Amino acid sequence: MKKILFLTGDFTEDYETMVPFQMLEMVGYEVHAVCPDKKKGDSIKTAIHDFEGDQTYTEKPGHNFVLNYSFADVKVEDYAGLVIAGGRAPEYLRLNESLLEMVKHFFSTNKPVAAVCHGIQILTAANVVKGFKLTAYPAVEPEVILAGGDFQRIPADAAFVDKNLVTSPAWPSHPSLIREFLKLMGATVTV
Repeated sequence: MKKILFLTGDFTEDYETMVPFQMLEMVGYEVHAVCPDKKKGDSIKTAIHDFEGDQTYTEKPGHNFVLNYSFADVKVEDYAGLVIAGGRAPEYLRLNESLLEMVKHFFSTNKPVAAVCHGIQILTAANVVKGFKLTAYPAVEPEVILAGGDFQRIPADAAFVDKNLVTSPAWPSHPSLIREFLKLMGATVTV
């Protein structure tokens, strides 16, 4: 069974953690959800981001999400792919050097990576987007450009693939994001 590393943290976007995690487990992957300084059985708080006509999204309390693996036990070479959730968590997770080194491993070994919304902030902090075409939540566009990425403006329900990386702007893209990530993982889904 292939393993996937799933990076998330407190005040991650609820859907961007719960939905991809469950989708990947549903199709048979062993998914290790981790957060720096937390261990298996610890919870993170999530936030629900919604679009209600304001200039930016609104934020409401989400669910508690129980981590199923300890960050300190991660050995990146054991994982076939990486998924990074969005929300507010990436703004502080990107300050963790161990986490950034984990992310760099997936790019140096050309393993599949999926990131949604603000999760791309972790990629820019890890300095791995130079030369990639990618997308993110629109407010992250300046960071992508400053990090040397080629920002792609696409609909919120779409995903963009370049080499081993699939990115999307927000949670409405989950079907596209996970479908493209599964292709990068070498999976085939038939109905």
